[in-house]
Amino acid sequence: MTHHVASMLQTYPKDLGTIDQQKLAECIEACFECAQTCTACADACLAEDMVAELTQCIRLNQDCADVCETTGRVLSRQTGNNVALNRALLEACQAACRSCAEECEKHAEMHEHCKVCADACRRCEQACAELLASIS
Repeated sequence: MTHHVASMLQTYPKDLGTIDQQKLAECIEACFECAQTCTACADACLAEDMVAELTQCIRLNQDCADVCETTGRVLSRQTGNNVALNRALLEACQAACRSCAEECEKHAEMHEHCKVCADACRRCEQACAELLASIS
């Protein structure tokens, strides 16, 4: 977990309630890491000679990056917490990460960037599941 994510949560001036701050920090970090990794993987796919065969991978990379970025941003906001929206975003993020990981895993033997991306997606999917379980 990055020092800054946890530090920002710890310095929040109000009570965060019963949410597990460590799981929240880990999920926020995983979301932003996954967003960056998916963005870089899409770019690497575009640089491959066989780019036409990676169209679906690029699309899922971009979708996953957008969903992860949004989820990380919303989870970073604690004022007026909207539990229903957080649950929906966590579920959407899990789905996006799962789809992207499955697609990247198809290309992982040929493209190392897809292996790295699949790993980041699986980590984020798991972090979302753990946070979701702790708030359910």
